[in-house]
Amino acid sequence: VEDYENFLGRIDGFIGWMAQAETNMREGISQGLTQPRILMERVVPQLESQLVSSVEESPFYKPVNDMPDTFGDDDRARLTRAYSEAIETKLIPAYRSMRDFVRDEYIPAARDSHGMSALPGGPERYAFLVRETTTTDLTAEQIHAIGLAEVSRIHEEMQGVMNQVEFEGDLHDFFEFLNTDPQFYFTERQDLLDGYKALRDVIEPNAPRLFRTIPRADYEIRLVEPFREKSASGGQYRGASPDGSRPGVFFANAYDLSARPKWAMESLFLHEAVPGHHFQGALTLELDDLPRVRQFGGYTAYGEGWGLYAESLGRELGAYTDPYQYFGKLNAELWRAIRLVVDTGLHYYGWTREDVLEYMYANSAVAEARAVSEAERFMAIPSQALAYKIGELKIQELRDRAEQALGEDFDIREFHAQVLDSGELPLGVLEARIDRWIESTRM
Repeated sequence: VEDYENFLGRIDGFIGWMAQAETNMREGISQGLTQPRILMERVVPQLESQLVSSVEESPFYKPVNDMPDTFGDDDRARLTRAYSEAIETKLIPAYRSMRDFVRDEYIPAARDSHGMSALPGGPERYAFLVRETTTTDLTAEQIHAIGLAEVSRIHEEMQGVMNQVEFEGDLHDFFEFLNTDPQFYFTERQDLLDGYKALRDVIEPNAPRLFRTIPRADYEIRLVEPFREKSASGGQYRGASPDGSRPGVFFANAYDLSARPKWAMESLFLHEAVPGHHFQGALTLELDDLPRVRQFGGYTAYGEGWGLYAESLGRELGAYTDPYQYFGKLNAELWRAIRLVVDTGLHYYGWTREDVLEYMYANSAVAEARAVSEAERFMAIPSQALAYKIGELKIQELRDRAEQALGEDFDIREFHAQVLDSGELPLGVLEARIDRWIESTRM
C-alpha cells in the first residue's frame, strides 16, 4: 500500500517537472537553443498516446489492475479512486498541455539544423560533452580519425566472413544479401522473443568460465512496449531494483521485423543482458560498500564500453558458432565505429541528418528503420554515441596489457573482477586500477 501511495506523490512531482520543462523550453527558444524540428515532430505522437478517453486505458492505471490480492477492500477502493482522479485531473491534462505547447509553439520555433555546431557556442558545448561522455581528453578530430580507422579495419574482417561463407560479390552486395534474404528474418514477433530466450540457455551456463562473481539479481526478456517501439533502438536494458526484488529487463524491439535480422541477435544479447549491462549493472548495485552516488551514478564510457567489450566475449561463451552471427558481431562493432564518425561529423563538422544516413548506408548492413532511429538518436543526445567504442577500446587495451605483462599468470576471471568489482569508473581511474593489479600480481 505504501508503494502505491508513494507513486501518487511522484505524480505530483511529475506535474511540477512538466511545468518546469515547458519553462526551460521557452527559455531555450529565447536564447536560440532549441532541438531540431524533426525530432520534436516525433514527440507529438508520443505525448498523444497518453491522451486516453478513459482512465482505464492509461498505462498509469495498470497498477490498479495489478493490485495485490493482499490489499484490503478499503485500501483497494481508496487507491482505485485516487489513481483514477490523478490520471484524469493531473496526468492527462499535463500531457495535453505539453502536447499543445510542443505542437503549437515549440515546433514552429525549433531549428532546421541537425547538429550542435549550428547552436550559439555549439563547438564549445560539444567539446565539453565529449570530455564528459568519454572521460578522456580526446578531441572531436581525434575521435573522428579513430572511427575512420576502425571502420576500415572491421570492413577487412567482414571480408574474411564473406570468404568463409563463399559469398560472391563485394561487401555492399553482402550487405544487401543480409538485409533482404528471408532466411535472416522472423515474420512473427513472438519468434523474435523466443529466439532471445533460447540464447539465454546457451550463454548463461558458460558465464562462470569468465566470471568469478555472477549477479544475484535475475532478469527478464521482454519486447519493447508498442507505444515507444517505433522510436526505440534495437534493444535496451533496464536495471534490477537494488534489493533484487524486481528483476532487470532486456527489452528487444520487434517493430518492423524486416529491420531486426537474426544475425544481429547474439551480439545484442551479449551487450544488453549477459555478460553485458545486466552483469555490470546488477553487480554494481550489489556492491554494498559503495556510496549510493556511485551505485546509482555512472560513466557512459565505462558502462557502454563494457557492453561492447562483452560482445567480444561471444566465442568464449558458446556464441558465434554460425559465421553469420559472427558477422553480426562485426556489424555491431562496425556500428559503434561508425558512431564515432557520424556523431563528430554531425556535431563538430556540420553534417546533416542526410549526411549521417548516407554514411551509414554506404558503410554498414543497416536497414532504413534502424538507421533513421539511430541518426535521430545522435541528434538528440550529442556525444553519447562516442562512449561505446572509446570505452571498449580502453578495456580491450587494458586486457591486452595485462595478458602481455602477466603471461601464464593472467586470469581472465580475475581481470573481469578487477573491471567490475569497483563500480563504474572514469577510464583513467580504471586504467590506474588495472595497472596496480598487474603490479601486485607480479610480486
